[in-house]
Parts: sequence; structure tokens; C-alpha cells
Amino acid sequence: MGSGPTRSFEVAFVQDHEHRRWVIRCPRTPAASARLEQSAALLALLTRRLTLPVPVVKGWVALPEGGRAGVHAYLTGRMIDLASITPGSKLAVGLGRALAHLHNLDRRVYEEAGVPVYEAEAYRTRRLAELDRAAATGRVPTGLLTRWEHTLEDISLWRFTTTPTHGGIGSSTILATPDDGEEPDIKALLGWESAQVADPADDLAALVGELHPDSLDTVLEAYAHARSDRPDQHLQERARLVHQMQLVRTMMSAVAAGDDDGAEEHARSLRRLDDQLAREDEERAAAAKPVVRAPAAGDASDEAAASTDTQPVATAGTPAVGSTGDGDAAVSSTDDGAVRGDGGDEESAVEVEGTGAPTPVEAASDDTADGAVTESGKADPTATDTADTTNQVATGAPAADASKTSATATAQIPAAAETTPPSDGPAATDGATSTDSASTTVTAPVPRLVREHETAEIVPLTGDEGDDVLPPTPRR
Repeated sequence: MGSGPTRSFEVAFVQDHEHRRWVIRCPRTPAASARLEQSAALLALLTRRLTLPVPVVKGWVALPEGGRAGVHAYLTGRMIDLASITPGSKLAVGLGRALAHLHNLDRRVYEEAGVPVYEAEAYRTRRLAELDRAAATGRVPTGLLTRWEHTLEDISLWRFTTTPTHGGIGSSTILATPDDGEEPDIKALLGWESAQVADPADDLAALVGELHPDSLDTVLEAYAHARSDRPDQHLQERARLVHQMQLVRTMMSAVAAGDDDGAEEHARSLRRLDDQLAREDEERAAAAKPVVRAPAAGDASDEAAASTDTQPVATAGTPAVGSTGDGDAAVSSTDDGAVRGDGGDEESAVEVEGTGAPTPVEAASDDTADGAVTESGKADPTATDTADTTNQVATGAPAADASKTSATATAQIPAAAETTPPSDGPAATDGATSTDSASTTVTAPVPRLVREHETAEIVPLTGDEGDDVLPPTPRR
């Protein structure tokens, strides 16, 4: 159908004297007339092979300017907005299965109807030719041309088996069951004039571009389960390409019809698409780039201390997490006043200079842990001394041994988190380290809201058969 000078068909809705509703499709161009004739022959064959009803042509009307208009019954149901399909819904599952059943059809049915039949390589070449014609107009941004040519020239993406396709899947061709208080399901597929044996990605293009990502996953999962052959791994990538290039095809239709205003409008849409894809590329590149921590103010002095000491040094803002093999704490010092943990009577938490807010870590040495509990399970008096000394250092009060607590700082590394008291069994051996760490809170992404259905109510007449309905009236 379409809009403006570029639309292929005029559509009218009529009712006969028996209150039956009919749809009349009148082609506007010779090419549209040929497609209508081919689709009519195809639908006559599909009506016995698909589980969904199809708009089979029941008659023809001769046109004064030549050609004929097709007449078919008005199918009950309502149009849907693809963006309103929710994840896990019956409609999403039904749509995936309906497309799979169509793609499972024997291609000889399409050959018998006389519709176009393509192989994968020929179809890729056809897409390249379309892009070359669009580039000749000078209206397609260079960035899009480069991007699409790269995809079309990647032979690995185009190794697939062509299947029977609908060729025009979208909001205007998907009919759902009437709004009768139950969850909607797929009812029928309309608009078969572009049906051909081609890339199955063509029928997924609009879904990839308009569905919520979770809804798309539901459709593709149902589709894969219902396919007789496993879908190829590049199906979704090609579908995205087809969706993007649809703007080019629409623009070229406007150019062929002499609609300069329409062609320029589509060219502006192409420029917006180019900017959008460029931004997405930049965001992906930024997300993939590793984050390097900026050097802290105390790093230089810590590195200098490390060069004169054989034990690892805890830098500012970085917790000491290990111990040496002989049981000494992994907190070393230099002669300028930094604290060294040499045994169970040393402090397990010290003050060091930092550049940010205090960060709690586990800094308890193995000897300190061993000193807190003896092998017989009794408390070691040195553990109490250690705790007292730690509190004095943390609060700024003078410690019992000033030579061991001479370091002053602005950021505190508190003692290790509370541990479970040991059982009657043997105490932990030297060299054991705690595997507990600070917990990290991960915030789950909030799913994007899905718009409500924007549909046209279809009200069946009393006493009519199931497929006779009134013309759609926009819901207020």
C-alpha cells in the first residue's frame, strides 16, 4: 500500500447486499499489477498449506486504464503495533511459529505460482546493485554506503538456504485476534504482493528493528524451535541490514515516481540513521576499552618503599591481601615510620595516607590470627593487646609502643571483618588467607516500557460468518 505518490495500491472496503464485507485492491502501476496477479496465484495454493487464513482473491474487477483489481474477503482481527508486543506473550510466540511454518514450505509451491525465486549469491548481488543505484543519486551518506558494502561483501554472512518468504512483514500486514478480553494471538498475514523465494531474514527485518529486545528473543526462540532446518547463525545480522536498507528502497521508489520532496525526506532519515549508527559504534568502542586507574598521590612513595623492601607493600587505597611464607604479615615498611607487621603482637590495622574515602579491607596477618587463638582453643592475651593497640592507632590516641605506631595518615584501613569463632578442632595453620571480600551490588537494567496497542477495533455483524467484519474504526 504505502502513502503518497509512491504507494503501489489503492484499497477500498465494500459491503454487499448480504452484508458481506470485501476488500478491493487496485494496483497503481504495471509492476504492482503484475505482483498482484502473481500473489493471487500463490495465495490459492497457500490456503491449503498454511494454518493461518490468507486473503484469497475471490474475483476481479476490470479497470478503465487497463489491468484488474483483486477482491478478497475482509478478515476479522485487528492491526498491531510491533513495539507493543510484550516478551513471552502468546502473540510473540505465535508470530515466530507462523514465520517458521511459512519458511518450512516447499519452495516448489512458489515456483508453481510463478513468483520470483533466488539463490543466496544471486540475492546478495541484487542487494549490491540496489545499493549502487542508490549511491548514484548522491543522497546516501558515505558512512552508510561503506558500512553496508562491507556487510554485503562479507561472503561468510551470505551462506544460507533461501526459503519461501512473505516479503512484507510489518505492522500493516500482521493481523491479531480481536480484543475480546483474552490475550491476543496471531490471526492472519496480509499483503502478499512481495512474496518470493529469498532470504528468510527479509521477514525478520521489521521485527529486529522495531521489537523490544526481549520480545525479539521470544519470537526468535519460537521461530528456531518450529523451523525444520536450523536457522543460520548470521540470520539476525542480515535482518538488521535489510531493515536499515529499507529506507534506501523507499527513497528510490520516490525518485522513480518523481517525488523530489519525498526523496529528500527519506534522505534526511538516512542521515539521521548514519549519525545514530556512528554513535552506537563509539559507545561500543568506549565500553570495550579497559579502564586504567589514575596514579594516586601516595603511589610514588609506595613504589620507592617497594624498591628497598623484599615484602609486598600496600599502596594507598589498596588492601594487603596476602602473607609471606614464614607467617609475617604482608604489610612492610621503610625506616621513615611506616608500620611493619612482624608477629602476632603487631597491629592488624594501620593508618596510611590515601586520596579518597576510607575503604574497609581485610588486613589481618596470619600471625595475628594465630595469636588470637591457641591450638587448644584458648584466647591468647596478645590478641587483646593487639586490639587495644589497633584502637589507639585508629583514634589517634598514643599507643603503648610509640615506635611501632609513629605513622600518621588521613585514611584508615580497619581490621579484618568479624570471623566465625573457631571450633574445638585445631586452629588455622600459618599462611591461610581469608577469601572473603567486600560485596558488590549490581543493579539490574530496567526493561524499556512497551507502548499499548494502537489498533483499530473490528466489530463483526450479528449473524455474519466468521470472516465478515465492519471496516476498522480507530479507537478513541
